[in-house]
Amino acid sequence: MSIRFRLLLSFTSVVIVSVILFILSAYLLSVAVTGDFRSIRSFYTIHYSLHPLSEEEESLFLDLKYLAKHDPLQLKNQVLLEEYNFQLKMVQASLVIRENDQLLFVAPALEGVDLLSILPKYDMGNNTIRNTMNIGSRFFSYSKFDFHFSPETGDKGSIFVIRERSPFAEMVRTLLPLLIGIFIIILLLTGFLLYRYVTRKIVKPLDELRQSAEHIKSGDLTFQLKSGSKDEVGQLVQTFDQMRQKLYDSIQLQLRYEENRKQLLSNISHDLRTPITTIKGYSEGIRDGVTNTEEKLQQYVRAIHTRATDMERLVDELLFYSKLDLKKEPFSFEQLELSPFLHHIADEMAIEFDNHQVELRWDEALQGPLFVLADREKLKRVVINLLDNSIKYMVQPPKKITIGLGRQEEQAIIYVEDNGPGIDQHSLPHIFERFYRAEPSRNQSTASGSGLGLAIAEQIIEGHGGTIWASSQLGRGTRITFTLKISIDRR
Repeated sequence: MSIRFRLLLSFTSVVIVSVILFILSAYLLSVAVTGDFRSIRSFYTIHYSLHPLSEEEESLFLDLKYLAKHDPLQLKNQVLLEEYNFQLKMVQASLVIRENDQLLFVAPALEGVDLLSILPKYDMGNNTIRNTMNIGSRFFSYSKFDFHFSPETGDKGSIFVIRERSPFAEMVRTLLPLLIGIFIIILLLTGFLLYRYVTRKIVKPLDELRQSAEHIKSGDLTFQLKSGSKDEVGQLVQTFDQMRQKLYDSIQLQLRYEENRKQLLSNISHDLRTPITTIKGYSEGIRDGVTNTEEKLQQYVRAIHTRATDMERLVDELLFYSKLDLKKEPFSFEQLELSPFLHHIADEMAIEFDNHQVELRWDEALQGPLFVLADREKLKRVVINLLDNSIKYMVQPPKKITIGLGRQEEQAIIYVEDNGPGIDQHSLPHIFERFYRAEPSRNQSTASGSGLGLAIAEQIIEGHGGTIWASSQLGRGTRITFTLKISIDRR
């Protein structure tokens, strides 16, 4: 059974139950007013009465009724009637005595009312009659008992205890069928509108969710769900769409990883092929006796060792990056003063600078020691990678590298800048991507590598809670800048 049908069934049940309860309430009201379980058959006819007698009126009416049954002639005693009428007057009622077609006694409060024209006919069934009557805009409820003054003469008489009521009660009695009809129409209309509202706010979004699930089942994740409300259903739709987006992003990331893996295999195959070919060639030369002198043999051995070292470094970088990417490489943080740390790295690479005829410059805008919390070995690897890149890609003298160190608020700013050929703006946003090596403006150099150096640097800096970025201009060089959080400032 669908939710839509269940909702329709629920609203229909509510309407039916409400109508039944309303009719039952009207019936019970009629029974309470008239005291007659048959009153429902004549609710709007002679047996209907809005208000029964009060206890005081009922007591006086029973006294009069007792006189009518046992000593009816007493009801012709004007003094006695006036006394009863006075007591009824105290409870806002009036007394009327009728004999045949004449009024024997009329309470002063009813003088001027044409009672003979509205009083009901005789009903000698020895029953008490309760009903209502009206003349003009005046509305009355009454209790009546018919009797015989004298069985011999056959004179008939009636006792009326009358209370004038508000005309609104008669209007309600007249309009009650219309009010019931209007109530039923309003109830049906409300149920229908509520059904439409719930259908639009609940069933329709759920149907869209079902269709979305069908799209996901078929592998289509490009569709988008839009929430039209902020209620629980709207939040469900929004959460479902966020899940779809996450799943889509995950698949796209997986595809990128797969593409990177293919690119890695291609790059590794290319980078390994050259040293392997060189090692193979030199080893074959040694085997074939080409190295007939000690000097030539040492030259071949050194070449083989160099290529094997390049291969080892390539494999090490690949394994190290994989650990960083999988968050399996632990960081060992310690307090580190940046300036001596950077100078020490530069001293270690002094021979490299000399061999490549590189001039090293310093730009330190500090007023005192600058401390950070860092992993010494990993941060050293970042700086060496940046310096190695600068050395590799500078092909024309004069070759200059600048190491800068500064402070901006609570961050230390470090940069490595060269005066090499620079990077074009199309390639610049991609240089930190995994295995990225397609830098057209730098291909004029003979540099080679795995394309993991800058990607490793980015992973390490982000592991320190910092950021790294590049800026470059063709023909004017490249600057790589990264930030670290300052640990302690000892001024």
